[in-house]
Amino acid sequence: MTVMQKKTRLLRYFAVSANLGLLAWVILWQASLSPHPHINPMAMAAVWALPLLLPLKGILAGKPYTHAWANFILMFYFLHALTILWVDDGERWLALVELALTTSAFIANILFARHRGRELGLKLKKLSQVEKEEKAQHEGR
Repeated sequence: MTVMQKKTRLLRYFAVSANLGLLAWVILWQASLSPHPHINPMAMAAVWALPLLLPLKGILAGKPYTHAWANFILMFYFLHALTILWVDDGERWLALVELALTTSAFIANILFARHRGRELGLKLKKLSQVEKEEKAQHEGR
């Protein structure tokens, strides 16, 4: 395996910290800071935490592809924070923290995936190259 450069290690630390911070924040918010009045707070915390647990193994393992697709899950929390900021004055500060953590995780995931992917020699082919390969493959039949 390719040795991770210092900058990439720092980006990985940032990404792991932001993702774990968001996970902890969501659990803390739903379980104790502002629990739902009619639903079991621990059940709500589990429901809110579950999507963040899906990519956690790959994030902890430092897999660049997992960091990249985890951003799709983060968009749910990003939209939640923006919605709460817009509609709920009472939980606005909670949503600001969620928004900051989500944005940090998103940016850190992108940067880590890009840097680590380059170190490992992973890159997406240009569309023109893919088209040439597909054309050659189909003409060869």
